[in-house]
Amino acid sequence: MFGSRWVRAVGMVALFAGAVRMEGAQRGKGACLQEVFEGEVRAGHSLERPIGGGLKVMFESAASGWIVRVLPANGSRPMHDYAELATPPYQSVNPLLLSTDFSFRAQDAVGWNPRRFRFAPDADAYARLLKAYQAYQATKPPSAVAQGELVKAVGQMPEGSVEILDAALVPGTADQTRAAAAVAAHFLSTAHNLDQPRDGKATPLGKIDWVRFRLRLEVPIGFRTAPGDHLERNVCE
Repeated sequence: MFGSRWVRAVGMVALFAGAVRMEGAQRGKGACLQEVFEGEVRAGHSLERPIGGGLKVMFESAASGWIVRVLPANGSRPMHDYAELATPPYQSVNPLLLSTDFSFRAQDAVGWNPRRFRFAPDADAYARLLKAYQAYQATKPPSAVAQGELVKAVGQMPEGSVEILDAALVPGTADQTRAAAAVAAHFLSTAHNLDQPRDGKATPLGKIDWVRFRLRLEVPIGFRTAPGDHLERNVCE
């Protein structure tokens, strides 16, 4: 039922990711500063934390898990968040969705580990992304020029990652889809506990009850982190 849609969706993930890696590689590998923190979140609850630069990171509760977001710390919420626009493909399989959406079983969602994304570090970068995104959305299918400009804009954004350190979940009973197998490769090497369904009835996709995670955010030049934030110097691409 989901096979062809899944293959197309993950094909889009690979296409965008490959293009963005090529664009980002022009900056070259080198030492970079990363803001690092750990946290945990339970099903049905959200978590947010300021990251400096007038921004906050949020694990926003959704019906089937969480959506990782980067948003302005104050003021009205924009139409798109700062990580969403920087992490194509859109409305499809996406590393920002820590959930059982798109036919991920709970164990598949945990097995996609770590998850890498990009984010706009300030309002100006967000405006550039939004302009490129709107041009990309202006025609169906998007023009090659618009797609190229979007890939270029995304490739200029700093990177982040979510590493799942531990999890509690009710595993799903459905067979793993071919496409889920392409990204959910680290379930067995990720610490986890298996919970029993509360009503005693298993479901095809299961449920993620709790995760403990480590978040890393590349700190671009000029980005002001909050006092007391934990910073590490690592090799970034």
